[in-house]
Amino acid sequence: MRLILTAILITNLSACSTMSNWFAGESAENGQSSASKSVSANGQVIEKEIVIIENREPRLESGESNNMSANEASVEFQKDYRQHLLTKMNGLANQQPAKNRHNKDINYYVRGLMQELVGNMKYVNSSTPIAVTSFVMLDGDFQQSDILGKQLSESFIHEVHKYGIPVIDFKTTDFVRVTPNGDFVFSKDYLELSGDLPIKYAVAGTLTKQQSGYLVNARIIGIESKAVVASAQGFLPSSVTNSLVSKSFNDGLPLTSSRED
Repeated sequence: MRLILTAILITNLSACSTMSNWFAGESAENGQSSASKSVSANGQVIEKEIVIIENREPRLESGESNNMSANEASVEFQKDYRQHLLTKMNGLANQQPAKNRHNKDINYYVRGLMQELVGNMKYVNSSTPIAVTSFVMLDGDFQQSDILGKQLSESFIHEVHKYGIPVIDFKTTDFVRVTPNGDFVFSKDYLELSGDLPIKYAVAGTLTKQQSGYLVNARIIGIESKAVVASAQGFLPSSVTNSLVSKSFNDGLPLTSSRED
């Protein structure tokens, strides 16, 4: 599409009664300029350059390939979904009153961690299935997780899915167990779970207890390569972690996730 900007120059308006001999030169191609002339009342020829601006939509040359590398696909994925999520979050923020420090829940902090993960993520995209595991204590044996570590994994499942990354819930069985206590599709018995899942990456992390809360170290790891392809750090204040109550009780008092060592 071409946009031609034409300028008509009227010289000595007070002395001129008519305009004559107005003509335009041939338009030049591809953004070049052309000349036009006008004759004033006193017979002086005035030249005026008309600039032709050409606006063409970019075309994909026949020799170019539509195939992108895994890294390029990951970069494009991050840009698209980051902008999509930020736009969505800004819209929600405008509709809801801002939360103060005392009513922010754990999901608020997980969203911040997820944004940091996406900000430096490589290779992960909408075609690489990912699993989310429980967060464990850094000074533990990595074989146990409390209510805080389990809830962090549940929150990350939601956030990863929101970004458009396929999430595989490996705790889902191939059947529905119907019992008098309810109907269940989840299981913690590894013998009831499938061991052949197309998991490419996993979200994992560690927790470090501090006086005022927990330091969270989150990362995305390649299942086969064991390479860290994204990482994030954040802090969960005690006001948030203390609100998580375990089903276990000690002397009639509920045990929270923020235990003192």
